Amino acid sequence: MRTSVLFLAMAIHALASSTDDFIARAGEKHGAFGEKAARFLTEHMPEADKEKLSSAFLTENLDLALKARATFPWAKAVPEEIFLNDVLPYAVFDEPRDPWRAGFLEKAAPLVKDAGTASEAAQILNREFFKLINTHYHPGRRRTNQSPMESIEQGKATCTGLSIILVAACRAVGIPARAVGTPLWWDRSGNHTWVEIWDGGWHFTGADESNPKGLNHAWFVENASKADENNPVHSIYATSWKKDQGIFPMVWSPRDRSVGGINVTARYRAKTAPAITTIGVRIFEGGDRLAIKGTLTTAAGFPLGDFETKAGTADLNDTPRLVVTPGEAYRLRFIIDGREQETDAFVIDNPNIRDVRAADLRPVPPLDDDSIPLSKDLAPRAVRLAYESIVASQKEKRAAELDAKSITLGDKTLRWMEKTFGKAPAAGRSLWISMHGGGEAPARINTQQWFNQIQLYQPEEGIYVAPRAPTDTWNMWHQEHIDPMFSRLIENMVALRGVDPDKVYLMGYSAGGDGVWQLAPRMADRFAAAAMMAGHPNESSLLGLRNLPFAIFMGENDAAHQRNTVARGKSAELAELQKADPGGYVHLSRIYPGLPHWMNRKDAEAVPWMAKFTRNPWPEKIVWFQDDVTHHRFYWLQLPDGTAQKGRQIIARLDGRTIRIDGDVPPGTKLLLSDDLLNLDEPVGISVNGQETQTHKPVRNLKTIREALEQRLDPAATPTAVIACP
Repeated sequence: MRTSVLFLAMAIHALASSTDDFIARAGEKHGAFGEKAARFLTEHMPEADKEKLSSAFLTENLDLALKARATFPWAKAVPEEIFLNDVLPYAVFDEPRDPWRAGFLEKAAPLVKDAGTASEAAQILNREFFKLINTHYHPGRRRTNQSPMESIEQGKATCTGLSIILVAACRAVGIPARAVGTPLWWDRSGNHTWVEIWDGGWHFTGADESNPKGLNHAWFVENASKADENNPVHSIYATSWKKDQGIFPMVWSPRDRSVGGINVTARYRAKTAPAITTIGVRIFEGGDRLAIKGTLTTAAGFPLGDFETKAGTADLNDTPRLVVTPGEAYRLRFIIDGREQETDAFVIDNPNIRDVRAADLRPVPPLDDDSIPLSKDLAPRAVRLAYESIVASQKEKRAAELDAKSITLGDKTLRWMEKTFGKAPAAGRSLWISMHGGGEAPARINTQQWFNQIQLYQPEEGIYVAPRAPTDTWNMWHQEHIDPMFSRLIENMVALRGVDPDKVYLMGYSAGGDGVWQLAPRMADRFAAAAMMAGHPNESSLLGLRNLPFAIFMGENDAAHQRNTVARGKSAELAELQKADPGGYVHLSRIYPGLPHWMNRKDAEAVPWMAKFTRNPWPEKIVWFQDDVTHHRFYWLQLPDGTAQKGRQIIARLDGRTIRIDGDVPPGTKLLLSDDLLNLDEPVGISVNGQETQTHKPVRNLKTIREALEQRLDPAATPTAVIACP
């Protein structure tokens, strides 16, 4: 026991003598600053180094660090505190202690001899030094915390080993450098290590990942921006020789507290936070990564952008970053062995790195060939792809209309105000078109009513639009230019504002109510529900409301133009229509006792009532009555050009596998069909006005889809096959 104590005492004395000798020699050779540097280095050395490193090792390290400080112009300007902490140290982490300074100085000095700043010199080293030593990224390295010489011997290192090399190369020529890393990215995709250099402030770069844009640009910027300084596991740390600000958590040795660290998360979040969300992509063939060109597409296959994956010496987490929207579905497409192949559709729920196996790719289906019939499975995708292509080609003009809140058709212009309420549902927002009152009056009166209308109703969710009538006439809301203007407004909102085409609602007060009476029946196939407030129907028919829930709101004492009397009559008429046709004519009627034209906002109950309904673009029965403003399409019926006439009526219904059409049916009337109405893989029977049923085999095709979308940009109501009536 006494012998062991004696040997321990002798070892402590020898270590103290070695350290004292190192400090004394440093003072003798380099003066007061040399002695200060030696004391700083030994004071903060890990305990294990104090037991193993010789005075000669420490002396060579100090001599070469001070030589670099005296040689390179940027090094002379480095503050003493930063030089001591981030140039002088001989190690970064707990890697084996190599005497790397002499060799690295010899190799690095010629590379940076013409550099004017530390930033320029560091970028040169990052670009050229790894080539010079022939060492690059490879996951097959022996261990994470390799010393510079171990990595060079193998020619392999991962991000930590490469960062150790770059820090050493920078320090060899007097550039303050430190390693930076996170134990675990915010999305739990792994850890990472990179490098910071000091040039009037700290700047970052990936090791052996020189970026042509310069410092502070790297593939990991988005991940770094989402780090959490309040969660130690997801924070970002920089190494420090001193440990007075904390410890650097080394994931390869989690219990080791020998390396100092500074939590620098806040700076990364503040300086690098992007306003976009991205995913990374890697593709493997067997166990090897492929460097290959690819395309990000929508789930339908519309191309959104090209990219190129990385392999070989690139860091495993160094991937192309593709801009995506959480909750949206996408595919990845590649050309392998001359064949265009793609992934299955995937939804972005947690932006991360997406790994693709070449063996799992599927051939891209022919969705651009009119001559090939479409299968039931592919038809919805073909509709979506055609829709996205048309929207892309028209996006600029439609976006300009939305930005200006103005649509001009011919010599008429529709302007609007809008408000947005609630959080957007996954399926898309609702749209509420609310028409103001007024009529045959000076423009200022109608404009005043317009400003009032934007304040009247507040849906729990949705885009609430109050349009300004293009004219100042009594029939301002049911002239023939209104229908195409509202169709255009709906299409724009669906295409570019995320509106669900099956959640569009129509409402209006006074003269706006007049418009609802007329527009709702003739445009019933565009809306989910409609509500009329204090308006007069004039000559309009209710027949077209068969599949459109309709509400009537009127004050009991609103006697002008006999609105109250007419409202009661129309309410009774709807009740009779529903009784005769129980599957249709859903309605609500409110005649408020004692109230005049102004209903004191009681009519606001229309909003939650309407919100319960969703449009069915493929109803099994249609009642189509032509008003004085005629249409050529209504739900899944389409008339030949020039055949629509006021007062004509068609009733069409699905009876098993047979479609029966009765009424004023011009020859050549088209049935616009979809699997949402009936299975198109089986024959369809057609009977017109009781005539003998004729059997047809529908064929899904791209021509039908494109022609329908060009006429009406309504993805939920787009047919995939068409049959003409005899």
